[in-house]
Amino acid sequence: QLQASGGGLVQPGGSLRLSCAASGRTFTRYAMGWFRQAPGKEREFVAVISWSGDIASYAASVKGRFAISRDNARNTVYLQMNSLKLEDTAVYYCSAGRFLERIPSQYDYWGQGTQVTVSS
Repeated sequence: QLQASGGGLVQPGGSLRLSCAASGRTFTRYAMGWFRQAPGKEREFVAVISWSGDIASYAASVKGRFAISRDNARNTVYLQMNSLKLEDTAVYYCSAGRFLERIPSQYDYWGQGTQVTVSS
């Protein structure tokens, strides 16, 4: 029901925009989050946006470099990633939940993930 896309290979300092398209149901009343998971590490919070799009929250590690947005008419959420660093390499997952949470277990729906690799 959530399909993430837009990942790829990018050099340090580069940019990518991830998309997460919802299908089968509407998520316009859900907070939408992005998480990431690097090999051997736990899934970690990246960003979340309220259902209306007027509130966003970021992990300290990406604040000022990433921007989350949503288009409820298209049932899609985006993650613009700028000034990418080697440590941003991970599988990125989108998710839908009732509240603006930073804990993965608080989310009800998950996409399949898209790989982002930052490498020179």
